[in-house]
Amino acid sequence: MPIGAIVAIAGCIAGIIPALHVLVSALPVKHPAGILVDQLSAFFLFIILFVSALCALFAARTEKRPVTWFFFNLLVASMALTVCASDTILFLISWETMSLASFVLVIDGGARKASRDAGWIYFVATHIGTAFIIIMFMGLGAFPGANGGFATVALVCALIGFGTKAGMMPFHVWLPEAHPAAPGFVSALMSGVMIKTGIYGLLRAVTLAGGAPEWFGWLLIVAGLVSGVFGVVYALAQHDLKRLLAYHSVENIGIILLGLGTGFVGLSRGNTALAVLGLAGGLFHVLNHAVFKGLLFLGAGAVHHATGTREMDALGGLIKKMPWTAFTFLVGAVAISGLPPLNGFASEFMIYFGSFGVLRGGDMSLAGIAAVSVAGLALIGGLAAACFAKAFGIVFLGEPRTKQDQARPVTEAPPEAVLAMAVLAASCVLIALLAPLGIHLLAGPVSVVFAGGGIDIAQTKAELARAAGAYTGVAGIFALLLIFTALAALLRHVLLRGRRVEHSAVTWDCGYHLPSPRMQYTASSFAQPLVSFFRTVTGTLRAYERPTGYFPGLSRFSTRTGDLAWDKFFAPVFSAAAAQLGRLRFLQQGGIHLYVFMIMLALVALLIRVFW
Repeated sequence: MPIGAIVAIAGCIAGIIPALHVLVSALPVKHPAGILVDQLSAFFLFIILFVSALCALFAARTEKRPVTWFFFNLLVASMALTVCASDTILFLISWETMSLASFVLVIDGGARKASRDAGWIYFVATHIGTAFIIIMFMGLGAFPGANGGFATVALVCALIGFGTKAGMMPFHVWLPEAHPAAPGFVSALMSGVMIKTGIYGLLRAVTLAGGAPEWFGWLLIVAGLVSGVFGVVYALAQHDLKRLLAYHSVENIGIILLGLGTGFVGLSRGNTALAVLGLAGGLFHVLNHAVFKGLLFLGAGAVHHATGTREMDALGGLIKKMPWTAFTFLVGAVAISGLPPLNGFASEFMIYFGSFGVLRGGDMSLAGIAAVSVAGLALIGGLAAACFAKAFGIVFLGEPRTKQDQARPVTEAPPEAVLAMAVLAASCVLIALLAPLGIHLLAGPVSVVFAGGGIDIAQTKAELARAAGAYTGVAGIFALLLIFTALAALLRHVLLRGRRVEHSAVTWDCGYHLPSPRMQYTASSFAQPLVSFFRTVTGTLRAYERPTGYFPGLSRFSTRTGDLAWDKFFAPVFSAAAAQLGRLRFLQQGGIHLYVFMIMLALVALLIRVFW
């Protein structure tokens, strides 16, 4: 095992223990160097270290380059420091280090021009976000506890800056470019935990601003619905497996923002149950998304490493050659779709429970937000289930579609990779089953965010205990379902043990003579009804050659779905900026004397500004 992987795993395990201690004991740890680990920091720190350790384990057999492990460990360390920094300068340094380390890992994913272009898109996007974060810090530092118009500007800058890192629409454009370009274990790390630093930063900004006004909660709800619905709609139209997963990161960030926004509106309206359950549901989904999205990206990375392609239409039948990868990917697919009995449903249950409580209680002033939350989650979950039925079915079921695919030597992922995916898959099950016991741990992070908002720790614990009690019956049903499924599988194995299959027949072929693997569903045809319904939004383009004549030859059909935010706004803006900045290339003459002269001019200008 490479020394870089050993250092990453050992360091993460060493950090998980004190993070859990702070989370359970509610005793913050403070250091004069600008470090503060309270329960909110500890919650995010645990997620970062847990998923990072498994990503390192996944790549321990396949990744041998020291430079990759150096930047991987640098990325993990900078993320951990970001959620523990209590000093503005330290936070910005760790934030910038995190951005640069992940940028190197993205462009390190391949020598192709597409990887470099994806890296630069991410580089520009993350620094635009950083610019808004700096403006926010400058304002909050100059006017602590500011309110009115300035607080509005600070919170909007926080939403843009941290929302860009999180992948919130329409600032998500770097995700579907960077995630496919990066290696699988890096994609899992970036999507599973790195984008959550944006959620952490947003919550810290709210605490620095003295709380979130009601309008900000509604803004988060709108941003969550847009990101959730459009993220999954764009995912449906994808042919690249990792690009599909990247858009689902946008979708799940939408669910998190929907929960946070619901909580802030409930707090402003004085509804303790909606406030606590909304915010706790959003935080719980941060953990659950880190687990199942890390699992799905690791599975996609295993498929890419084994087959050399991410195109779903070039895959098929991998469940026979990669059974462990297929099974764990299926667990992640069920979890991300919000279906019971896995952890994706557990966190969404809390938002549902709080919203239905409002509707049941007859509070008409909050009936609108409750109905919007329920309808939005239901729509997102239904579309996600359809999308992952496509992804799993096209990639793992059926048969390879061409002779080249059939002849391709495909083997299961290495044991270390299988173990990492198995741990994450087991976590998806255990978190769902043990949620009644663990939900109370969210009281600490929720109380940190709501500090000074009129909801004390006792009220928070009471509401979480009520939700845990309601979920206990659901978890019991889940446990019985899993036990029954396991017993049925065991009984089938016992009954069929030692029996030989003496006769086989083709699957019913709908009247076709000698059906071939190419007659299977493709990624385009499977999702065509839903993609066509949302075609006005996605702008999907279709290209085809119809069969003609009595004895038609080959016909062709293909679809291409761009990204409206990128195609209509960011690409033109970036191109115009590049053209204008290109005029300044005359300053780059390669002469050290000219550069020293420019630095002196800048220093003189600063001195004049300071002493004027």
